[in-house]
Amino acid sequence: MDLQILPLAVTMMVGPQIMSAIILVTAGHAVRASLAFLVGVTAAATAGVCVSRGVFALLGNHVSLGDPSSRGSAGTIIQVVLVALLLAAAVKSYAKRETAKPPKWLGTLMEASPRKAFTIGALMILLMPSDIMVMLTVGAHLEQRDLDLAAALPFIAATVLIAALPLLTLLLFRKRMNRAMPIVREWMNTHSWVVNIAAYVIFILLIL
Repeated sequence: MDLQILPLAVTMMVGPQIMSAIILVTAGHAVRASLAFLVGVTAAATAGVCVSRGVFALLGNHVSLGDPSSRGSAGTIIQVVLVALLLAAAVKSYAKRETAKPPKWLGTLMEASPRKAFTIGALMILLMPSDIMVMLTVGAHLEQRDLDLAAALPFIAATVLIAALPLLTLLLFRKRMNRAMPIVREWMNTHSWVVNIAAYVIFILLIL
């Protein structure tokens, strides 16, 4: 198992992803909806890493990703491009901070059924640009070091654990959570741009 990619799990859930998990624990069917959300996250993260690993395996048959320690290797160049894209996204988030609003669909999670929570959990991972870049980075990392998918298990497990933190906290400290979570949710709704920039910065630092 490769622990080098483990920290990337942090950026998988920073942003609307963790906001969704927090909103679900304040919903009417908090436990059932949250569990369905976690199943969706698990399925999507596993599928995403498998596809990413497969893409870079096919790419590696035609273009060598090179030695991980080589600054001129194709794998390193891909990581540099990802950092540039993340910097551009962070600048864009900061420039639009005055008008930044959380996605409208976040508000619908308060009454989400387990099926809808599962769908949102899966689509959140598969369609979120930051998560796609994380999974591509993991796929490139595995291919460049000739590792199989088992090496990504700690990354997938850590992603699911982070997604489960709001639910675990609810189960352990239900009374305090009932008071605190609405406050946290409101703060994240009004400071979504801060959350997004934090996710980009963390990802950049982890890559570098």
